[in-house]
Amino acid sequence: MPEQTTFEGLLEAVPDALIGVDPSGAIRFVNHQAELLFGYDRTELVGQPLEILVPESLRTSHVAHRHTYLSAPLARSMGSGLELTGRHRDGTEIPVDISLSHLNTADGLLVIASVRDMTERKRAQEAQLRVERLSAIVEFSGEAIFSSTLDGIITEFNRAAENTFGYTQDEIVGMSRSLLSPKDRADEASGMLATIRTGQPVMGFETIRVRKDGTEFPVSLTVSPIFDRDGTVVGASTITRDVTSQKQAFEAARSMIESSLDSLVAISPEGMITDANDATVKVTGIPREELIGTAFSDCFTEPEKANAIYQLVFEQGMAVDYPLTMRHRDGSLTDVLYNAAVQRDSGGNVLGVYAAARDVTKQRQAGAQYTRSLLEAALDPLVTISPEGMITDVNEATIKATGVPRGELIGTDFSDYFTEPD
Repeated sequence: MPEQTTFEGLLEAVPDALIGVDPSGAIRFVNHQAELLFGYDRTELVGQPLEILVPESLRTSHVAHRHTYLSAPLARSMGSGLELTGRHRDGTEIPVDISLSHLNTADGLLVIASVRDMTERKRAQEAQLRVERLSAIVEFSGEAIFSSTLDGIITEFNRAAENTFGYTQDEIVGMSRSLLSPKDRADEASGMLATIRTGQPVMGFETIRVRKDGTEFPVSLTVSPIFDRDGTVVGASTITRDVTSQKQAFEAARSMIESSLDSLVAISPEGMITDANDATVKVTGIPREELIGTAFSDCFTEPEKANAIYQLVFEQGMAVDYPLTMRHRDGSLTDVLYNAAVQRDSGGNVLGVYAAARDVTKQRQAGAQYTRSLLEAALDPLVTISPEGMITDVNEATIKATGVPRGELIGTDFSDYFTEPD
């Protein structure tokens, strides 16, 4: 029949899935779009209950809704705000929007459902929500964050960035990010953006930035690529951390280290010097640049002993007042007491050792002079003797008693000066 042919042609021309259902809930017809959407051939669907296209968890409630609609059928257009779900033949659930209409035919009432796949729209909505959430996080973040194109044109500038740089968003958006760099560092941005174009981030880049009022300040930058849905890099997101206070704290600590009269060094777990103060430079005669990267033990006359004490620090966590002798480049020696402690990061991981060496040369000289004064003050002959019985020192009373000068006494056998050597 021409009318039947025309009707079927209209069904197939509609871009949405169409399903005709009788009052019992049985499917009477579907178009090709319905076959594509739900994964069934129409011969498999005709005669089946409509609930075959509904997730199992919703089938009971759907039957009730269907009966309610049939009791007073009214047209319902798409976009009514109901979030509905269909079921594909493979069990996949499909977000859908449905419009309903009814048609009185010679065979009775027929409900026609027009079904539209909302998968892509839902994905787009979820993506938009993610973008909005991220935008809110960025906007109210305590860190200065801004975005730019790969050409360096600023596209976003959050409140913390406004506070950090002194520009309002209206002033800075559309301007080049090089505006935030001192003139002598204007080329840094192009170098970082070249890295971003490869899809790789720039982490912890320390440099200088400039505020609207012209003041410069130290920063640490983290620059990350921005990708579109196809994975193509389309821009860069920059987190700017003002490290002025950290730099000031570092400089204060450095000043304290440099003002110390003790030799101070930082040592890696492998025993290599990673930093040294001026006192270390003076006691070794080696510039800081040459000291860094050399073995700590090479600074001492007994490297094996220095290494043994260094290993002891790792075992016990510290070392206190260990005597060593440091060697100057010119060959002169300095007696020191060595103190050290393990350096750890915030997670408790060992980073190396901090060591301090105190020059005790003057103290030892003073001690020797004091001992000498005690020896010379004695009225009795006093001598010091080696384990082999050889004289190592004498006082003035011994010289008088033997009649032999000190220079000749030292190094001779102690027993030679007695009438009964045995």
